[in-house]
Amino acid sequence: MESDTTIRRVKVLGTRNSVSQAHGDPAAPCGGNGYSDGQKRKPEVNLYLLREGAAASLVCVFIFVLWGLVHLSLQQLVVGESTGEFNAVRARRHLERITSVGSRPVGSRENEVLTVGYLLEQIEHIKRETTTGPHQLTVDVQRPTGSFSIDFLGGFTSFYDGITNIAVKLEPKAGAHHLMLANCHFDTVANSPGASDDAVSCAVMLEVLHSLANLSAPLRHGVVFLFNGAEENVLQASHGFITQHPWVKQVRAFINLEAAGVGGKEVVFQTGPENPWLVQAYVHAAKHPFASVVGQEVFQSGIIPSDTDFRIYRDFGNIPGIDLAFIENGFIYHTKYDTADRILTDSIQRAGDNILAVLKHLVMSEKLADSSAYRHGNMVFFDLLGVVVVAYPARVGTILNYVVATATFLYLAKKASRPGNGGGRYVRDLAFATGVSLLSWFVTLLSVLIVALLVTLLGRSMFWYTHFYTSICLYGAAATGKMVLIHTLAKNLYYGGVRLVELGELYFDVSLLLWCCSLVWLTQQGLCSAYVPMLMVAFPLAAKLLLTKEFKHKGASLIYCVLYLLGLALPYVHFMFLIWVVFEIFTPILGRSGTEIPPDVVLATLVTLATIFLSSFFLHFMYLVRSSKWILAGLGSVFAVTLLLVSCGFIFPYSASPDSPRPKRVFLQHTTRTFHNIHGQVESRDSGLWVNSFDYTCMQYITPHIPEINDTIRTRCRDDRPFCGYPWFLPVKFLSKKNWYLPAPEVAPSLPVEFILLSREETSWGTVKMTFSVKGPSHMSLYLMPHRGASLSTWSFGDGTPQFDLSGEYFVFYSRGLDAPPWTFWFEIQPPRDPDPSGPEGMISVAISSHYFFGENQRTAQLEEILRRFPPWAFPSSWGFHRLHGGDVCTLTLNHLIPVAM
Repeated sequence: MESDTTIRRVKVLGTRNSVSQAHGDPAAPCGGNGYSDGQKRKPEVNLYLLREGAAASLVCVFIFVLWGLVHLSLQQLVVGESTGEFNAVRARRHLERITSVGSRPVGSRENEVLTVGYLLEQIEHIKRETTTGPHQLTVDVQRPTGSFSIDFLGGFTSFYDGITNIAVKLEPKAGAHHLMLANCHFDTVANSPGASDDAVSCAVMLEVLHSLANLSAPLRHGVVFLFNGAEENVLQASHGFITQHPWVKQVRAFINLEAAGVGGKEVVFQTGPENPWLVQAYVHAAKHPFASVVGQEVFQSGIIPSDTDFRIYRDFGNIPGIDLAFIENGFIYHTKYDTADRILTDSIQRAGDNILAVLKHLVMSEKLADSSAYRHGNMVFFDLLGVVVVAYPARVGTILNYVVATATFLYLAKKASRPGNGGGRYVRDLAFATGVSLLSWFVTLLSVLIVALLVTLLGRSMFWYTHFYTSICLYGAAATGKMVLIHTLAKNLYYGGVRLVELGELYFDVSLLLWCCSLVWLTQQGLCSAYVPMLMVAFPLAAKLLLTKEFKHKGASLIYCVLYLLGLALPYVHFMFLIWVVFEIFTPILGRSGTEIPPDVVLATLVTLATIFLSSFFLHFMYLVRSSKWILAGLGSVFAVTLLLVSCGFIFPYSASPDSPRPKRVFLQHTTRTFHNIHGQVESRDSGLWVNSFDYTCMQYITPHIPEINDTIRTRCRDDRPFCGYPWFLPVKFLSKKNWYLPAPEVAPSLPVEFILLSREETSWGTVKMTFSVKGPSHMSLYLMPHRGASLSTWSFGDGTPQFDLSGEYFVFYSRGLDAPPWTFWFEIQPPRDPDPSGPEGMISVAISSHYFFGENQRTAQLEEILRRFPPWAFPSSWGFHRLHGGDVCTLTLNHLIPVAM
């Protein structure tokens, strides 16, 4: 074979492609697009082409084997023998005891008394055990009060009063000047036992504390174990600790233990900021490593609607750390199914082994004492099937990335400069083939999105929620089939009789070029995730160079194909692991992402992108196959059958299976709403069951079971009322704009909210200051909506600067512990210079809602009755609450905003 780079048209006669025809008369034309070959004739060789069945089989076996390896690695929770230092059985007993009290919302007896009591009892037991050892334990129960603003969920302000933190300091008896912080939280959302989120982490921390306290040799530094009791209230307890506790001055770094799923492996998904020595410590010490810088950059981009205490320690404490979380089976995260029996003992063992080893390494490290000296720089880190972690400084990664990119461009430049490529023929061929590939991507994505929209319009959204692989059969088959079709048409219609071996070589170069371009771009953006395209360039390029002689003399022989796939194995198995992580995180999230985002469009996009990326280096095979009709027929059949089953409703989205539940999430609140006018008079009052669906199917599958909940009782947003006039617990109305309001009897809680205007004064700088007092349950929400022309200038929360949400309104979230005084706050408002005569009277609308998450007021008889009618595959989370609209406050007088007991 003379040259790998010249495309020539010849007649292909069989599964062996003879090149002798291409070495005939140098003056003979070689095709209709002007290619010619004037090189010296070389000896005739026969080159193999792939049979269609063999090509499909090779690719399928390759993908299935690698996918199997990924799943095998995920099921292998503990790699090798445990050291025996961490006792998972004892940690499981802690887990079962903590979760036995049920859900533990902030302010409840279960959270503030029973769980706190158990933790203190166990800590005291450890303290007694270690009195004769080289360490000392100091226990401090903190009840902080404070407030802060955060841009999570569009932006809101949080206020807490008397919540609970249990801080335990373990240090040598001589004392310690530098401390590590280990954090977990023991509170839960309402109606969930919270085994994975986050009782198991607290159970692990208790056992890690026990192990470290019983070491015979003293630690170099100390450790603070923080059992925080108010994380689910949007990170309040961690803020109270990091901004108010005296031990914080000595804390140099932290480890945060969290969950976004139930069980499985805990993954390091963010570190830093900067401080690469923390990643190095994890890499060196972790017994069962599981980490990815890709997860860190995706999470910190804000794509995932979640946050952890990591953010508070980073932003308010300026302390670097490591964030770990369980991510598997997020379908039952924050539901009644998050129970202790779903967490395997091996999962507890691996988490304990890792955290104990990493903490021990850090508290014995000299770097902790002077962490600022090692602050600068980031790390590239990733694990290979949970066996080993690869980590290196980001600056080394940048050099490595550019070396690989340079090698690639030199490889392509060498081809372009070979004899016979005069006039830039190879560059033109490469550019055209790149255009064909990019066009195939665009057309494929567009086609699959059309299918997803069709499924959505047919009312079959989320058919894949329980049966994930049906999405692969529909969207994956459609994406693969469309790409194969486009390249088949290009091969047959444009390239005609061009030698297939040369087309295969050309499209390998296209894949290499596209991955190389992404490598350069990501590196220029400063993203550590650029290591992914680096792997996807370096290994295929090395494999191709090593196999050049084999391909040149024999073409697509079986030996060549097998060795080529082996060269792709390492980057592909890692890339498939990343694909697993994406689907493991995002598929459950789509079941709680609200009524406004079409989940099939999102999932179809993810499946299509995964197909495009995985197929990149298989384009080489696609052009080495003489025909693809049976491949297209097979993919078309799978797509057609799946579409038929989906459109006919044979695939149901939800499941009540005890082993693998996939519940539909519904929120129900029995509420009484009272609205006052500017004169303090009751303008309107109603009561009902307010129903929210937190997925796109809304009430489609619920209405057949509960006919009263239908579109005739759909609510509409009242723009003249704060937050549409409904008692949102958190500012998520932009996620769930479709909700229902079923009339019901009035709620009469034993502890009604009392909302009082204490004072009103006009300041010398032209604002009006208003002070209020609120007395109610442990959870309340305050809504402020300045009228047109008016604006809030300052208030008593956070740093004094009002934090508004995406709609320009203000949301303040309040929670308290068991004993707290009435909530007193103030704000200053700048009156409008030119009041809007067509708008509401006054300057601002103020509203308060009270939420009863536990106790006798949590559920009413009407709420209990309708809950019993929900199907078993639904998870209706419910509580009772009142909403009081405090009136439209005017600039002249607020005396008419009278105290109202609801």
